[in-house]
Amino acid sequence: MEEVNQTTYVTRFVLLGLSAHPKLEKIFFVLILVMYLVILLGNGVLIIITIYDSHLHTPMYFFLGNLSFLDICYTTSSVPLILDSFLTPRKTISFSGCAVQMFLSFAMGATECVLLSMMAFDRYVAICNPLRYPIIMSKSAYVPMAMGSWIAGAVNSIVQTSLAMQLPFCGDNVINHFTCEILAVLKLACADIITNVISMVVANMIFLVMPVLFIFVSYVFIISTILRIPSAEGKRKAFSTCSAHLTVVIIFYGTILFMYAKPKSKDSLGVDKQQIADKLISLFYGVVTPMLNPLIYSLRNKDVKTAVKNMLTQKLFTE
Repeated sequence: MEEVNQTTYVTRFVLLGLSAHPKLEKIFFVLILVMYLVILLGNGVLIIITIYDSHLHTPMYFFLGNLSFLDICYTTSSVPLILDSFLTPRKTISFSGCAVQMFLSFAMGATECVLLSMMAFDRYVAICNPLRYPIIMSKSAYVPMAMGSWIAGAVNSIVQTSLAMQLPFCGDNVINHFTCEILAVLKLACADIITNVISMVVANMIFLVMPVLFIFVSYVFIISTILRIPSAEGKRKAFSTCSAHLTVVIIFYGTILFMYAKPKSKDSLGVDKQQIADKLISLFYGVVTPMLNPLIYSLRNKDVKTAVKNMLTQKLFTE
C-alpha cells in the first residue's frame, strides 16, 4: 500500500527537443522562425485572394483556401512551442497544454489527409467529366465535402487524444521530442497501451491508407484520360490543372513514408543520431510542407498569379 500511496502522477511534461545541442538550437530557431513567417504570409495571401477574387470562387480554390487555413492552424499549434523550446533551457508543458497541442496537431493532420483526397476527386471530375463538373461539384456538394474533412479530423483527434490522456503517467516525464507527439508521449505511460495502438492502426487505415488509395485511383483515371487527348497542347493544359495538387500530395505523403519506412539503427551511437534525425524529419514534415504548398500553387497557377497581381495593383492605386 505504501508504494501505491507514494506514487506521483505526472502533471507536467519536459520537452527535450534539441537541448543537448545548443548550437543547433540557435541555428534552427532562426530557420524555423523564417519558415513560419513565410507560412503565415504565403498561406495568408492565398486565403485572401480566394475570398477577394470572384474568379477564384470555384471548388478547387475553395479547397485550396481550406488547405491554406489548415496549414496555418497546423503550424501554429506546434511552431510557437518549438521556438520557445529553442530559447528555454528546460521547456515544460502542463498536462492539459500537452493534451490541447496533441489534439490540434492530430486534428489538422487527419483533416489534411481527407482534404487532399477531396481535392483529388475535384480534379478527377474536372478532367474526366468536364461537362458534368458544374453539376457534380456544385456549392451544395463541395462545401459539405470540406466540412466533412474538418469534422472527420476533429472526431479522430478527440478519440486519439482522450485515449492517450486517460493513461496514467507516473514515472519519467521527459518527452524526447519538440512537441507532445503521441508516440513519444505513449512511451511514458505506466499502463498497457494496446488499446491506443489498435486505435492508431485503425485511424492510420482510415486517414492515411484509404485517402492514398483514393488519390491513386483518381489519378489513374486522370492520367488515362489525359493520355487520350489528341493534341499535345490539350494534354499540357489538362495536366497543368492537377500538377500542383499532385506535387503537394507527393511531398506530403512522401515525407510520411520516409519518416516511418526508413531503417532503424541498432548501435547506441547510431540510435542517438537517429533520434536527432527523426526529430528533424518531423520538423521538416511539420514546417517545410506547409511552407511549400502556397509556393507550389502560386508558381504553377496562372489564376493565382493574376489574382495576386490584381490585388497588389489595386492596393497601389488605392494608396
